[in-house]
Amino acid sequence: MACSLDAAIAQLSLTPQESGKLELIPYKDETQLPTIIALIADELSEPYSIYVYRYFIHQWPELCFLALVDDEPVGTIVCKLEDHRGALRGYIAMLAVKPGHRGRKIATKLVERAIAEMVSRKADEVCLETEVTNPASMRLYENLGFLRIKRLHRYYLNANDAFRYKLPLQSSFH
Repeated sequence: MACSLDAAIAQLSLTPQESGKLELIPYKDETQLPTIIALIADELSEPYSIYVYRYFIHQWPELCFLALVDDEPVGTIVCKLEDHRGALRGYIAMLAVKPGHRGRKIATKLVERAIAEMVSRKADEVCLETEVTNPASMRLYENLGFLRIKRLHRYYLNANDAFRYKLPLQSSFH
């Protein structure tokens, strides 16, 4: 009896930050789309239509990843890679991690995984926008080496400004 009580107490004391195995999996098919949409809709301020998700995911499925903790989806990243003024530009369109799983570097790992895939495809740079009211996001990208290059006034539908960030990659210096 004491053993099961100890086990129950141990289970109660575990927080999402202390437990669970993290796995990053690439997008594989349309069955994952509702999960991706739910994660993003719950965490980002912009309301995206199904067509926006499909635009990114169908054209660049290799640049979309899900983060799972003990097989539960807890985060996602959606990106693209295309020519921009003679450079191959990666773009982080959406990144979301459930609040109960923040602080475990899941967002960092998702961004690093997406960037690694972009580098393997010869990206010259990676860009993104984030709300000026989101210091955690700004800190994440700045810690990864992104440079804040521009303020975009009233960029979001909620009228918030955005900062544009850019990460120059080594391939751009060849």
